[in-house]
Amino acid sequence: MADKKILAVDDSVSIRTSISFVLKQEGYDITEAVDGVDGLAKAKADKFNLIITDINMPNMDGIEMIKQLRQTDGYKFTPIIALTTENQESKMQEGKAAGATGWIVKPFTSEKLIAIVKKIIG
Repeated sequence: MADKKILAVDDSVSIRTSISFVLKQEGYDITEAVDGVDGLAKAKADKFNLIITDINMPNMDGIEMIKQLRQTDGYKFTPIIALTTENQESKMQEGKAAGATGWIVKPFTSEKLIAIVKKIIG
């Protein structure tokens, strides 16, 4: 299980910490990034099985990061989950158009996060 690597991208330290804590307990290997620029750099430097990203972040938002990841070798089909407070249909459509695989609206429960991650990457 420890060979499943997840990149968690969020400008909120508390959200990153909770994602890391919950998923590390399930045996996943977590790397954290502070915004889209950091996330993109870390994704290009390593290979992840799943990327979980916030949408509203400084420097580069999640939508732009997803678009750029989809054009990056090795990330065309990697599952990307948008984790955000945005629950408007228009934002969800924008995320899907950019290449997001799924959508989790904050606040989320650790059970929901684990269930979604297990469903996507096992």
